[in-house]
Amino acid sequence: MTIPGAKQTSVGALVIALLIILPLIVNSGFALTVMSQTGIAIIFALAFNMLLGQGGMLSFGHAVYFGLAGYVTAHVMNGMANEDLPYMPVSLIPLVGGVAGLFFGILIGFVSTRRAGTAFAMISLGFAELATGLTLIIIFFFNGEEGVQTDRWVREEWFGITYGPDIQVYYLIAVWCVIAAIAMYLLTRTPFGRMSNAVRDNPERVQFIGYNTHRVRWLAFSLSSFFAGLAGALHAVNVEHVGFETVGLGQSAVILIMVYIGGTGHFAGPILGAILITLLNAYLSDISPAWYLYLGLIFVGMVMFAPGGLAGLIMMHDPIRRAAPHLLMRMAPAYAAAFGTSLVALVGCIGLVEMAYFLSTTVSRNTALILYGIALDAADFWPWLVCVALAAAGALGCSRTYPRLAESYGTAMHEARRAVAS
Repeated sequence: MTIPGAKQTSVGALVIALLIILPLIVNSGFALTVMSQTGIAIIFALAFNMLLGQGGMLSFGHAVYFGLAGYVTAHVMNGMANEDLPYMPVSLIPLVGGVAGLFFGILIGFVSTRRAGTAFAMISLGFAELATGLTLIIIFFFNGEEGVQTDRWVREEWFGITYGPDIQVYYLIAVWCVIAAIAMYLLTRTPFGRMSNAVRDNPERVQFIGYNTHRVRWLAFSLSSFFAGLAGALHAVNVEHVGFETVGLGQSAVILIMVYIGGTGHFAGPILGAILITLLNAYLSDISPAWYLYLGLIFVGMVMFAPGGLAGLIMMHDPIRRAAPHLLMRMAPAYAAAFGTSLVALVGCIGLVEMAYFLSTTVSRNTALILYGIALDAADFWPWLVCVALAAAGALGCSRTYPRLAESYGTAMHEARRAVAS
């Protein structure tokens, strides 16, 4: 007999244990910073998916609530430091950002959610441009391009915590990440969460049975803004600075890419996307200056060939795992062959991109380049020939291994259905 919710509880306990021991295993200041950024990104991505995945509302400006909450949080911490405002423990400061995000979400959401689809997306884009412009106009609050500086070390708190060391900030972000994730997950299981899905799938029928679709969308928008504001407050605490870029289109685009790559149809999708993109941005951006090109190609590839995202690709195999786990091992050779040919094609294509980018941006006559740890001359003929050959061989291999992969998956699904039927 399976206890309801036992699987989710065990997975949650495992994640919490991992969050506790991870900074003790990874003894690196940079890694700790990346993990803190990942926790903030997870909250923001889950909040955005409350709109996109749960409510079917594509927003191009959800960073507005993230950034405005960050500004409010920075001013509140500065006010507490100057004793202009009553003291509030920094551990609870994220609630200030959440309330600020909720306030702006209620105001803007009432207007935005009166329309759906493309009109809603364009309205959100307009508010994003408006907020970015106001950060450069209302200097006394936003401080223009310089942004607002703050200091998270206001005074010593419980158990001697000051939030001076980065590890204390990491655990603060981890705690709020767990709390926010659990709260948003439970919201998806409420009648409101189901009604939000219904408005996404068939708003006409929802109206027919007597529900106000605008009110449902407005509530979803407001709650999403609350959690986005909570993430913005943690961002202000983490980096001790909030600038105009936090409300801009760039921030909104990054979170949109995270959610789409992770997968909008599953709760864990935005979490996977946030982890992947944050790690790639932290580590790959130092390796290749063409990082944003790769990010764009990854996004386009996922939208075209795997619209369900990473979570969708994983969940495609869940029926096979449930019915006949041994079939997954039978599929392994086909997957390994497809992965190998894809890797060969990627090595060739990345080599071509890196050499082309290097030659187009270098300002000296020195064309020496280190690619894959190998010193070569980017102006020479042979490196280009090798990369073209690798890309062509990989593409040819993919054209043969991918149909076999699809055939292997189809066969496994057929046998899994037969196992369930019998």
